[in-house]
Amino acid sequence: MKPYQHAFLDFAIQLNVLRFGEFTLKSGRVSPYFFNAGLFQTGSALSQLGRFYAQAIIDSGVQFDMLFGPAYKGIPLVSTVAIALAEQHGRDYPYAFNRKEAKDHGEGGVIVGAALQGKVLIIDDVMTAGTAVREAAALVTKQGAKVAGVALALDRQEKGVVGDLSAVQEVEKNLSIPVISIVRLNEVIQHVHAQQSDQKLIKAIADYRAHYGVMD
Repeated sequence: MKPYQHAFLDFAIQLNVLRFGEFTLKSGRVSPYFFNAGLFQTGSALSQLGRFYAQAIIDSGVQFDMLFGPAYKGIPLVSTVAIALAEQHGRDYPYAFNRKEAKDHGEGGVIVGAALQGKVLIIDDVMTAGTAVREAAALVTKQGAKVAGVALALDRQEKGVVGDLSAVQEVEKNLSIPVISIVRLNEVIQHVHAQQSDQKLIKAIADYRAHYGVMD
């Protein structure tokens, strides 16, 4: 695991974004951990989060021309990532996000910010079923641009509702794009082993992954 991934997990745990316990997910699965990116809710937290995203994006080597954040969660995410890439890495990319409903006055349309063009990197938090990302990809394509990939905070590496592929793997396969993440469940497990002495928690995560997880 890379140093920034360790730092990100410490950061997420400190802010209670990553919690351990017993959580019922939308899927009905009872998970021993939960990730709530909505708790990155201060200026300093959002700024730091952008730097973690930017480092993961740079490390991935993915080539893109601009950034896109799907409304609503993706709006602050794409904004902070654009700032971090410019300030920390000297890469000044245009960015945009969408409205949930088209505006019929003023400049109109559903896109706010730069026009979607070229190769577009979509920024989101966690992929559950991949529905939001597919909708974002369709919107990007409809505007005449091409999806270069997706960047997430966490890849749960968990099976989708149907089949043995994860939501991330399904998106990568169906859309023929890479999905980048700051961390995956692999790194969460490594971090728990290194930082936690709670054997019950360690076993719960291992059992959950054995039942619902997918391997690389």
